[in-house]
Amino acid sequence: MKRLLSICIFLLSFVIIIQALKRPAHEAIMFFPIDPTVRFTTAETKLSLQPKKKETRYVVDWIVTSSLDRTAYLRQDVSLLFANGRLVATQTKWKKNRKSLIQQKQLKQKGSRLFQAISYHQGELHNGNDIRSSQKMSGDVLYVIDSSFAPLQSFRKPTTAEQKTWANTLNKQTQTIVNKTANQMGNILPADDYYHLYLPELVQYNEQPFMDLTTNETEMMIGNLWEGLYKNYFLGIKKQNGSIESPIGSTVPLILIKKDYSKLFVVTETADRELVILKQLLEFTQ
Repeated sequence: MKRLLSICIFLLSFVIIIQALKRPAHEAIMFFPIDPTVRFTTAETKLSLQPKKKETRYVVDWIVTSSLDRTAYLRQDVSLLFANGRLVATQTKWKKNRKSLIQQKQLKQKGSRLFQAISYHQGELHNGNDIRSSQKMSGDVLYVIDSSFAPLQSFRKPTTAEQKTWANTLNKQTQTIVNKTANQMGNILPADDYYHLYLPELVQYNEQPFMDLTTNETEMMIGNLWEGLYKNYFLGIKKQNGSIESPIGSTVPLILIKKDYSKLFVVTETADRELVILKQLLEFTQ
């Protein structure tokens, strides 16, 4: 039998029971019940390619913006950027008594790549002892072609035959990377018992609930998922030997949700090829 990669399993967070907790002094994401009267007027993640190279590298602009319809006690945005299936950069901003946030980063890159960005925007609202939240996700995709056989170019959706060929190649490269964790998990968990999706695909559930869940339950699950991701992935991945490793270089997280919605797993492979499994128990309360 082939030797399996070492596996780390940690709880992303405790059972999801929504209650008013006191926020710790340090920066963190904490989910509270959604206030249906509050909404984001803007929530956007945008990737764009600068037209000229700087020496041998091109530059990708990555802008994250959001605005609530009112001032929140706390505003936080967190964003992750993946290239060809691995994390290349992160951004976060945390401000009190704000409506709006904006973040911008420029990345020097080389080689043809499929960039995928996903952001989580959150507002925490206080009314005496009652704490509520508002949340939304946004994302963007950008193909960048950097080849001696083609001019430097970028696109979101391929339109020409050449772009379609490049997109197909980059999609296959990315899928080869991210599917490795799915294949490994197939030897651990019965695949038919779980819904599975990759983190950038989570954005679609801004507008629709998960199968067999209400909109409120979907929001609860997403909010608590991001709370756990921020603590156990964004801030650093705890490995089997107890050390904390930067998430940079890790694969796009695979999310496996038990079809009875009792638990979920987040799976990634670290930059040094260690498989890490984060577990979160689910329980929905009003």
